Amino acid sequence: MTINLDKLGLKEVINASGRMTILGVSKVSEAVMEAQRFGGEHFFEMADLSEKTGAYIAKLLEVEDTQIVSSASAGIAQSVAAVIGQGDVYHAYHPYTDRIKKREIILPKGHNVDYGTPVEVMVEQGGGQVVEAGYANMCSADHLEMMITENTAAILYIKSHHTVQKSMLSVAEAAAVAKRNQLPLIVDAAAEEDLFFYSKAGADLVIYSGAKAIEGPSAGLVIGKKDKIEWVRLQGKGIGRAMKIGKDNILGFTQAIEDYLKNGSESGDSMQARLEPFIEAVNQIKDLTAKSVQDGAGRDIYRASVHVSGNHTAQEVIAKLKEESPAVYTREYQANNGIIEFDIRSVNAQEMAMIVTRLRAIME
Repeated sequence: MTINLDKLGLKEVINASGRMTILGVSKVSEAVMEAQRFGGEHFFEMADLSEKTGAYIAKLLEVEDTQIVSSASAGIAQSVAAVIGQGDVYHAYHPYTDRIKKREIILPKGHNVDYGTPVEVMVEQGGGQVVEAGYANMCSADHLEMMITENTAAILYIKSHHTVQKSMLSVAEAAAVAKRNQLPLIVDAAAEEDLFFYSKAGADLVIYSGAKAIEGPSAGLVIGKKDKIEWVRLQGKGIGRAMKIGKDNILGFTQAIEDYLKNGSESGDSMQARLEPFIEAVNQIKDLTAKSVQDGAGRDIYRASVHVSGNHTAQEVIAKLKEESPAVYTREYQANNGIIEFDIRSVNAQEMAMIVTRLRAIME
């Protein structure tokens, strides 16, 4: 079946931005779509489906238990609610009750970022109160520990390219602080590719996006200690009800995890090889200078970094790339420095050639 984009008033998009929520994140495989289709065509006891898929994924990831949720953001909110309520059904029904005072969630100041919505919005949705530790350019274990009070419910660590990368304590250091103070550590690793590292580093709950590195349907995954996953699951009676996920996406995501563990992601070497002809072609365009750069957060991801000079600004080129159909979306984080980044993980050779043609027309 072909969708008529004109009927819906939509234009096609070439996603050279990366696994971005604003563009629907990623493409799913035929195997994942088949699992979604099976889910859509059959009925299940939803509580049973949730627990059984959680247990199955837990075996794959070598953790005590897991819970599929609707998104990584939902994972943050429900994990925060979980560690505040600690399995109390009254709390699940009354998540913002005055009966519970222990609501402080400590995170490094440089981790309180806007990734499409501020981290603190999800913390507050879960009933938590953000307490920032350290400074915008530095947070040590001591900075984290000095903020702990009798009202601290958990420590939250955001592992993301959005956060400040320098002079920040590691996950293991945060875990040591949490363990020393008998507090749970929540790690938001939404776009990370390693599904084992953060649990093994000492996190009690780790949150992943279903549609980013794993390339599944719209979903999220919370993994970790069994008692705390049960607390997360309990949120389905409370705030989690507004974040519920359908049976089709639960089965599709379970299949995506299996496939991801078997096949992995595209390697950095492969990305660099695919980038070579693109970079060579862009370097032949007036006032554009391209090179390959690694992801700023150290992941095995390589992108084309294109510096714009001459009569156009990077912001102008970015805007013009979006005007026509297909619209070309890029990474805009360094536009103020005259740089546009092209992430090719979801871009094929034909689409890269189209981007080169568009850039040539814009610049010349």
